[in-house]
Amino acid sequence: MLSRTAENLFWVARYMERAETMARLLEVGSRISLTPSAGHGHRSDWESLLQASGTAAGFAAKYGDPVQRNIESYLFFDRDNPSSVISCIERARENARIVRTAITGQVWDTLNTAFQQIRQIERQPRSEMELGELCDWVNRQSALLRGSMDGTMLRNDGFFFMNLGYALERADNTARLIDVKYFVLLPSVEMVGSGLDNHQWRVLLRALNAHRAFHWAYGGEITSAKIVDFLILNPASPRSLLSSTKKAMRHLDNLATYYNKPAGPAQESAHALVAALSAARVPEIFDEGLHEFLTRFIHDIGGLTGLVQRNYLSGEAR
Repeated sequence: MLSRTAENLFWVARYMERAETMARLLEVGSRISLTPSAGHGHRSDWESLLQASGTAAGFAAKYGDPVQRNIESYLFFDRDNPSSVISCIERARENARIVRTAITGQVWDTLNTAFQQIRQIERQPRSEMELGELCDWVNRQSALLRGSMDGTMLRNDGFFFMNLGYALERADNTARLIDVKYFVLLPSVEMVGSGLDNHQWRVLLRALNAHRAFHWAYGGEITSAKIVDFLILNPASPRSLLSSTKKAMRHLDNLATYYNKPAGPAQESAHALVAALSAARVPEIFDEGLHEFLTRFIHDIGGLTGLVQRNYLSGEAR
């Protein structure tokens, strides 16, 4: 497969996963802003979403003060924000259009339908839109694409590159979602284990559609230690850092096998990252500091993504 084609497929998946993450961030902000203790964290609840999404500088340049309505618009409908939901869906569809013959008809129809529908949604008066319904719509589109890929695509290099994009983007985004809860929203370390702390963890679980899965896995009271284990170290949790990194490693291994090539720097980095996560323990993470651990992981997963770009992709498609 041409590296440019691989790049387009890789970014189709990354953009759709990123759109879903923006929607989940908005849902986190919406839910937490309704709590009586909201607004007393290190930053305002809504400003924290900009920090987590990496869009704070762009928002400040355009809007200034972090007002909820403007943040909602910036993260969902603003094309000046390259990570907004509408920007991500349009770019995913454009990347898919360029490599139309490398994907199945059902995958294309899923992306094209999402593109047409968000154009229709954009034309509706904002006063008629419920943020929760918009977020649910985005989550469904992302799920439909993953289902179309899994149900119709050959297990070849195109499939591996798309899933690699999904895995790397999800690993990075899950770390950012955890960090916005723990580091940005919690007022102080003295609040760890408090009712506010546990409520915010429940909000995050519900935003990730992981509340029931968490209780199946752990039961009983929600604690920060259980959450950290579930969202970082549990290989059975589909959004955990470990399971996402393992998925990236597996598809890099699949590509090496498919191309009959020895392990390269990207594979070696993925295996090292998986080994480090597999060996980590919750007390060690808290000893280091959860924010510091997540910052280091985001840096490492970014380094792995850079190796994938340099070793497999053209660096041209976005």
